[in-house]
Amino acid sequence: MEDNRILKESMNINFKKLTECTIQDIITAWNRGFEGYFVKLEMTAEMFFNRLVNEGLSLEHSLVAYDGDKPVAIVLNGFRVIEGKKTSWNGGTGIAPEYRGKGVSRLLMEAALNVYAEEGVEVATLEAIKENERAIRLYQRFGYEITDSLVYLSGKVDLKDTPISHKSIRPEQLHTYHFYKENLPWQCQWQSVKSGEAQIYFDENQNPLGYSLFKRVWNQEGQLEKVLLYQLEIFAELKEGTIKSILSSITRANQNPINFMTINSSLSNPVTFRLQDLGFVKTTGQVQMVKKIDQ
Repeated sequence: MEDNRILKESMNINFKKLTECTIQDIITAWNRGFEGYFVKLEMTAEMFFNRLVNEGLSLEHSLVAYDGDKPVAIVLNGFRVIEGKKTSWNGGTGIAPEYRGKGVSRLLMEAALNVYAEEGVEVATLEAIKENERAIRLYQRFGYEITDSLVYLSGKVDLKDTPISHKSIRPEQLHTYHFYKENLPWQCQWQSVKSGEAQIYFDENQNPLGYSLFKRVWNQEGQLEKVLLYQLEIFAELKEGTIKSILSSITRANQNPINFMTINSSLSNPVTFRLQDLGFVKTTGQVQMVKKIDQ
């Protein structure tokens, strides 16, 4: 990596853990890093640190890149054990516009992978906006492979269907059920949705047929405004009307049309296509990428 060493020295690039940075430098690195991005990601300090907590991201293992004393890039990292393997998630890699295309992204990826090696990571994961071809090529050069296509869907549904038989539980309880899918995009895992809700669904014989993980959002008048749907898994035959009955259960048969948004729905999940049949439209597409790391 001689070229990277020369680049690092010529630009005076150095890295600090977030624990070593001022709050102002961290927020500057994030907001400049995602300036002009495909979706708006600008954050206040409160929003940023709430996200760190909610998604289990590590101050100790996330990095800010400096050119001298100027923060110019950032990478956020989190760690979990998923299916028995220590797994990392790249929760955002951003580079200030004037530093893009100059090799800083390579330095940032190398620094992140060094952190993963020190932490004994076996599987590294991330998501990238489908149109961000430059970033996807960069990740592929570092050994990441595309494993799935993901979509954000949005739809407004007028629900008058009878709620399906279900049991409401806490998100923390989901992983105790044998049918829970553990290996999903990071933000859809129960650990990232602790402030949400979950339901288990049953057929007419009280056999489990699926589950959901979601957040309901209320307006200032105390009315249900929208639902963020992180998981909706059906492992029985998907009958006509089942999806609408499930959505009615989530909204508790609310009489007003409700906005739903799915978070990183997999195109390999049949539910995704059923939601599109109900009029849900794609707002954003991503790819899930995975790198297996030899120990």
